[in-house]
Amino acid sequence: MSLHGLLLAAGAGTRMGTPKALVRDQDGTSWLLRSVAVLRDGGCVAVTVVLGAEAARAALLLDGHDVRVVVADRWAEGMGESLRAGLAAMAATDAEAVVVTLVDLPDVSADVVRRVAAVGADPDRLARAAYDGVPGHPVLLGRHHWAEAAESATGDRGARDYLAANPAQLVECGDLATGRDRDGP
Repeated sequence: MSLHGLLLAAGAGTRMGTPKALVRDQDGTSWLLRSVAVLRDGGCVAVTVVLGAEAARAALLLDGHDVRVVVADRWAEGMGESLRAGLAAMAATDAEAVVVTLVDLPDVSADVVRRVAAVGADPDRLARAAYDGVPGHPVLLGRHHWAEAAESATGDRGARDYLAANPAQLVECGDLATGRDRDGP
């Protein structure tokens, strides 16, 4: 079965001072390109990136990296809009499941994605990484969950309400990463 990656990278990064899709580590590593590589190396056969703030600049970083770029026109409404735009684009693919992650998770590695993906790219599957028992990203959404997850996505809540109503299989990854997002420089 086909497993795709969905990277949400549309926000303005107001606390960061720049869109997180444009952030580079001190060694020059692009968060955007690192996140794409994490999904690919973690077993995703294709990657879709959702951009918003400064989308044209961020898209330039992706030239030549064989990713599909989707622009969430209403990105300023929050992560929910990014997730809706990404899942709408995924509907046109052959993916049975998608691994959704965020651009601002610097210690989430391909090993984390691989472990979450190992539950299976089944259209009925719902799973997510947990860090010392605390649910986080990435989240694996089987195709049969996409429409309802998108419908529930509002503001900066993404699929949080859907996942609360439809508990996902937790995949412990605390031995691999912290799963903490990075909001400031």
